[in-house]
Amino acid sequence: MKHALPAPGWPTAEEAARARLFSPLALGATRVARARTWVPAMVPWRATEDGEVTPALLDWYARFASGRPGVLVVEATGIRDVPSGPLLRIGDDRFVPGLARLVETVRAASGGETLVFIQLLDFLAIRRRPAPERYFGEFLAVEPRHREALARLTGEDALAAAPEAEVRARLAVLAPDLQRQALSAREWEALTMGARERVTDTHLPHVRDLPRTLPGLFARAAERARAAGFDGVELHYAHAYTMASFLSALNTRDDGYGGPPEHRVRLPLEVLAATRAAVGRDVVVGLRMLAEEGIAGGSSRAEAAGFAVALARGGADYLSLSAGGKFEDARQPAVGAAAYPYTGASGAETMPTLRSDETGPFGRHLPAAAAVRAAVRAAGGETPIVAAGGLTTFTLAEEALARGDADFIASARQSLADPDWFLKMRLGRGDEIRRCQLTNYCEALDQRHKPVTCQLWDHPKGEPRRLTAPPWEERA
Repeated sequence: MKHALPAPGWPTAEEAARARLFSPLALGATRVARARTWVPAMVPWRATEDGEVTPALLDWYARFASGRPGVLVVEATGIRDVPSGPLLRIGDDRFVPGLARLVETVRAASGGETLVFIQLLDFLAIRRRPAPERYFGEFLAVEPRHREALARLTGEDALAAAPEAEVRARLAVLAPDLQRQALSAREWEALTMGARERVTDTHLPHVRDLPRTLPGLFARAAERARAAGFDGVELHYAHAYTMASFLSALNTRDDGYGGPPEHRVRLPLEVLAATRAAVGRDVVVGLRMLAEEGIAGGSSRAEAAGFAVALARGGADYLSLSAGGKFEDARQPAVGAAAYPYTGASGAETMPTLRSDETGPFGRHLPAAAAVRAAVRAAGGETPIVAAGGLTTFTLAEEALARGDADFIASARQSLADPDWFLKMRLGRGDEIRRCQLTNYCEALDQRHKPVTCQLWDHPKGEPRRLTAPPWEERA
């Protein structure tokens, strides 16, 4: 069904001054957020192909900072020094000067009011969906079972001893349903979706060694973030990426890092401990994790609450919650494109639109956030919880804080629609806020790794593309 935008309940300036949303809260031992307003990590695809900061990226973050949120989290940033397109990187010391300029830009644009964190990301390899002729001609590793299957499926016994070139050629022209019978499940996936590494691929030495290598990679990245001047780092334990995959119930590793929940949380705890040891208490160390995985056989909300308790006890300064965004139910990509983890049902949980089920998109994940927060509090923890998911109005945000569902309110798409919306609320100018329409125009650009914009910027009657100053400063 299609849902309508809810009544916003914008406050007067006097009401905003009394609101929980604009009250301060400590994060870690040495930082205090001046408000409970939070811009979570979004990848704008404005870095260079080598992962360096660009003027366009500085403009992007200056524009969000001018809205003076309590916290701004810089996009998912790769911790390895490997090619990854226009994704920001922090895998070498050469990235530190550019990141330092980014921090300075945010501080200047926010008048020093906004804490700036950077999200640290690791991911495994994923390849584009190949054309069938190329897959069978180059990528498939032909084994005796392929010859046996080809002979069985065609009724030509001689193919059981055919040369490799003939096996490849004959497999390529089989009907798709017969190709599927001739291939293993992972081979069929490589043909129809693109090959993808998993944390359970322990036959691959670099995957088997992840528990040994990742704590150091995250720790060194955090040290660079501290050198660049960031107030904190956010460990990316959510969605389709490496650390979330260790937490997932689909993680069946048998080396002490998979299987039961206490084994699956082991590496996330070790990464957290290594990061904390590297940067000490003067840098906030938080993390993003899934309150609900949203896939068949995935982790439950109860397991997520258990992970949250363990990570809070392990020293996390905050827990930022999301949902879904998995490869397991992603839509089939076109030939030549890679699978995108926000196209299936779990992706719809990450970024719900106005077209949704009866629950609707607005505040959709607050019950899960409340369950996680309650578990942490019941265990004696005071770790702040950051909630997200369709939190686009003052009423939704303030009521969630009042109920104790969360301690901070994060909103990506509404902040993208109007980077000044937090400031406009605080000034009692809510009627000027451009409201996100939840169409996922921005997500469609992200899916193609194109520079992300909002339909309200690009529409002739909406926000101009220039992102350098709040609109009332332009009028003045």
